[in-house]
Amino acid sequence: MELKVNRVKLSVAIPPESVEEVRKAICEAGAGVLGNYTYCTMTTECIGTFRPDENAEPYVGENSELNRVKEVKLETFCDVKDVKKIVARLREVHPYEEPSIEIVPLLDEDSFE
Repeated sequence: MELKVNRVKLSVAIPPESVEEVRKAICEAGAGVLGNYTYCTMTTECIGTFRPDENAEPYVGENSELNRVKEVKLETFCDVKDVKKIVARLREVHPYEEPSIEIVPLLDEDSFE
């Protein structure tokens, strides 16, 4: 069996007030295209935890403390050839100093018998 990867799934946690700005930016950069549809994304409300060290400049929360904040996980997909461009655009508009971005390869359906 030959496994083919032409697309990836992108996921990132975002503060609720920034979701639409990030969604628009990455979709305009080429994410979320499925046939005749664009802006294909999914969001899930969640709680994020983090402890910034004394050198961090967190968007929310306190340095040297374990923080818990409401976030929205934004998920979409894109072609492999567009990943760097989309992730660069995501980083430009995301308010966090260090956004946690997941990039997961997706196997093409025709890889399976």
